[in-house]
Amino acid sequence: MRRKFVIWVLVLLGFSSCGEYQQVLKSKDPEYKYQMALKYFNEKKYNRSQALLDEVASYYKGTERSQDVLVYLSRSYMGMKDYSSAAQYYAAYIRSYPKGNYITEARFQTGHCYYLDSPDARLDQEITKKAIASFQEFVELYPSSPYADQAYKEMGEMYDKLAYKELLSGQLYYNLGTYLGNNYLSAQLVAENALKDYPSNKYLEDFNWLILQSKYQQMANSTSDKLQERARQTVDECYNFQTEFPNSKHIKESKKYLKAAQSLAGE
Repeated sequence: MRRKFVIWVLVLLGFSSCGEYQQVLKSKDPEYKYQMALKYFNEKKYNRSQALLDEVASYYKGTERSQDVLVYLSRSYMGMKDYSSAAQYYAAYIRSYPKGNYITEARFQTGHCYYLDSPDARLDQEITKKAIASFQEFVELYPSSPYADQAYKEMGEMYDKLAYKELLSGQLYYNLGTYLGNNYLSAQLVAENALKDYPSNKYLEDFNWLILQSKYQQMANSTSDKLQERARQTVDECYNFQTEFPNSKHIKESKKYLKAAQSLAGE
């Protein structure tokens, strides 16, 4: 019985809340709507705060209150996890108020929204690149900001994601082997270019191992006139890998590669 009573109370409160919101929507008073939007935002009812702020935005355009409207719209969209819209409103704030009260927040959160909206590494990474560009601009403008450490951290994660996309591409070439050409060379080049573009990424060992594997396979599939040269290249790569990653899980296999390459190189 008590449980039914509690349920009925919650239902009535829900109807009361909906009724209140409908009355706010019908109001002709923009200040009342604005204050209620802030109330709903603080209650984490982001859909309602966003809807009300959208309604009063044109009324306050050109006034000091417009800054607050734009920022709370951005924050509401973030609360709704609509990071694309949030980024658009923060970008609008930056354009309209380059020296505004919330400019530091707006510049950081633009990058943060792109960061949160960044897709899986297998997909197009245009948003990831936007996040990096926004963070780079932010740390250049505000190197001492409380947001700076987080900006560097998230920017590093975005670089890692771009690197990982290249790693997946290189591994795909490697798995294709000699199908319709020398895909081992393509895998090697992808890995080498990724190391140049992202020298501090967290996949350094994976890229170097891919390069070593690719060179070994090119040696193994080589014609006689190129065999010795590729064997020497593989030997060098084995030494490089073992020096750089002495505790790698691939060390044992790399020693097998080294032994095979040395015999072919005449060492």
